[in-house]
Amino acid sequence: MTSATTEATTEATTEKIASSTSPKTVTSDKRFKVLNATMKRHHYQQDALIEVLHQAQESFGFLELEVLEFVARGLKLPLSRVYGVATFYHLFSLKPNGKHTCVICMGTACYVKGSDKILTELEQKLGIKVGQTTADGEVSLMSARCLGACGIAPAVVFDGEVAGKQDENDVLATVKTWQSLT
Repeated sequence: MTSATTEATTEATTEKIASSTSPKTVTSDKRFKVLNATMKRHHYQQDALIEVLHQAQESFGFLELEVLEFVARGLKLPLSRVYGVATFYHLFSLKPNGKHTCVICMGTACYVKGSDKILTELEQKLGIKVGQTTADGEVSLMSARCLGACGIAPAVVFDGEVAGKQDENDVLATVKTWQSLT
């Protein structure tokens, strides 16, 4: 198969999958083509959902409804299943994130060691709730059911880096450095 034939087939598949999801946007947006190529690489198998969602998050920055519908159609999954996976894992976001992300673990070990106090303090100091981003777009505050880092509880993820044995002061100090960098 020539590269022109492969490209034409990929574009036709993208258009077919996107048929009821704002076709003008989907077919003209190269990010959807990248997403379709990821699904194709996994042979449109349903068990590739998490990998495909990771690619979508990387390409789009967050998982908006149009992207979730595209993935559901491409993998022949109900939208409810795609949405369920996207909302279960803390690394996926349905809204645009801030420049920096702070994820507080709320698992049992972290909670017992004070993650609830850390979260409450951050919400008060930043003036936002979990799942929100500060007005300046700098910090998104999230929580996770469990990070699997129970041995270093309470654990917090700062921009993808796990930090253990945190307290309110440690977390606030890190977040303040982000806000002073603007």
